[in-house]
Amino acid sequence: MATKNVRPERCSKSTALSERLLGVNEAAAMLAVKPATLYQWAYQRRIPVVKPFGPRGALASERSDIRTLIARSVRPALSAEAHRGLDPR
Repeated sequence: MATKNVRPERCSKSTALSERLLGVNEAAAMLAVKPATLYQWAYQRRIPVVKPFGPRGALASERSDIRTLIARSVRPALSAEAHRGLDPR
């Protein structure tokens, strides 16, 4: 059986690209939303998406974009002083 010569840089590029891109189901799981929500957000252009197969093709999201979305959505906990002001006692 003959082995096919593959250029290492080409192989690593495609591997890196596939590791960066998430399908709709994977991205939805990371964000804890339904895939339909991601489709809606993509249609509304609220999130960046990649369409590797053309305008009517499947959606994908870059892992870094999903992580950035999560990081921007973090709400820090209240400090102890601010929390005391909310105490109804």
